[in-house]
Amino acid sequence: MKRYRWLGLLLAAGLLAGACGRSGSDKASEPSGGSTATTAASNAKCSGVTLEATDTGVTADTITVQVMADTGSALAPGLFQGNVDALQGFEKYINANGGIGCRKLKVETWDSKLDPSEAKNGQINACKTALAMVGGNSLFNPDVTEMNTCADSKGQPTGIPDVSALANDVNEQCAKNAYIIQGISETCPADGTPPSGVRPLVAMVGPTKYYETLASPLKGIFLVPGDLPTTVQSATYQIEGQKQAGVDWVGAYKVSGRSEQSAYTPLVQTANSSSVNYVYNGSNDAVMINMRREAAAQGLNSVKVWACSLACYTEKFKAAGADVDGTYTWMQFLPFEDKGSNQELDNYLGAVSKPDSFGAQAWMAAVLFQQSVDKVVETDGPNAITRASVLKALSGITSFDANGWMGAKNPKGGFSNCMVIMKVSGSSFVRETPSEKGKLDCNPDYLITVTLDPTVEAQKVQ
Repeated sequence: MKRYRWLGLLLAAGLLAGACGRSGSDKASEPSGGSTATTAASNAKCSGVTLEATDTGVTADTITVQVMADTGSALAPGLFQGNVDALQGFEKYINANGGIGCRKLKVETWDSKLDPSEAKNGQINACKTALAMVGGNSLFNPDVTEMNTCADSKGQPTGIPDVSALANDVNEQCAKNAYIIQGISETCPADGTPPSGVRPLVAMVGPTKYYETLASPLKGIFLVPGDLPTTVQSATYQIEGQKQAGVDWVGAYKVSGRSEQSAYTPLVQTANSSSVNYVYNGSNDAVMINMRREAAAQGLNSVKVWACSLACYTEKFKAAGADVDGTYTWMQFLPFEDKGSNQELDNYLGAVSKPDSFGAQAWMAAVLFQQSVDKVVETDGPNAITRASVLKALSGITSFDANGWMGAKNPKGGFSNCMVIMKVSGSSFVRETPSEKGKLDCNPDYLITVTLDPTVEAQKVQ
């Protein structure tokens, strides 16, 4: 099975909510220093200080972090290798530009293998060796007791900071020590208890509002990532959010990234017989490729908007060329095609040979961790770096935009109201809206709240 076949699992984290803090189509900030700007300032605090070992993962010379991601499962080999590549690239980049906390950064890796037991073992390992977990992406991480309560070097049950690129499981999303780049639809209780039952969830409908300018009213079908119960549940509030935004759904149908083109024959027939003008794919790139190829084979010509999540922002998808030409995909950070418009984006592209969307968010998580360490150093000096002080610093960062690369959000919850929509044209991704390089389209009206029980609603998906 190829690396991207399980990209649909990404959507279990949902299309989630937060605040951007910029008006519509405001330009993303472009700090000249990128990741090294605040590090240089904090390193001024290093002069004349005798560095000490201050906590697990912090010696006089190094700060150790662990990136945990699903990379070695036989089900999806290399699935989130981009996360590991990003942290290893960040290690080399940051050490070549002054280090972190007056020390060198050391990155260790852990393969969670799409296995909750390995995710738990990864937490245990990090608690023994690292100051923090950074840039991770483990889809099955339901038991977060260790990261919330493991002992620090003084024996206190501080736990370990979890600065993740993405958290799929609601237990990790709402974990006490979790700070996450990818958005979270859930409103997590202060005590970290995962929510259940009928509850408010936030959906991002900015893309839907744009698609309605292309074909109105939208009448469509939603392709639901159906490989796991959690991925089906994650689609429910997206479906309801788009419905409230004006989409008339003919139906929502489970699909699998492992299916062949023939599996889409009945879905295309439904689209044809219902004269749909909109198809939204909440699953992976392989699903949309097969759906579009089958639609062409059957002569489906009523669809005006073929739309996909971030999971279609891949080399594989654009390589499908004419088969997927005109497909829209959206994201909440400046795309790789915007190279030269933002220093942090350029830092990532320069340090990582195979950039992908997962790796991009892992790099952003590393920047968030770096900023928290810098805050500790600037306030209390380099010998004050501990898990507890980093967690305190993280809690004070309520608006984060990775130095202007992504739409601003609170890393403790919610997600940005900013977006960029790309369109496949001639085997390339090109900007659709906003059209100007380096800009994000931000609008509070792009976020709406729906009320439902995802578990119950998932049972209604065909």
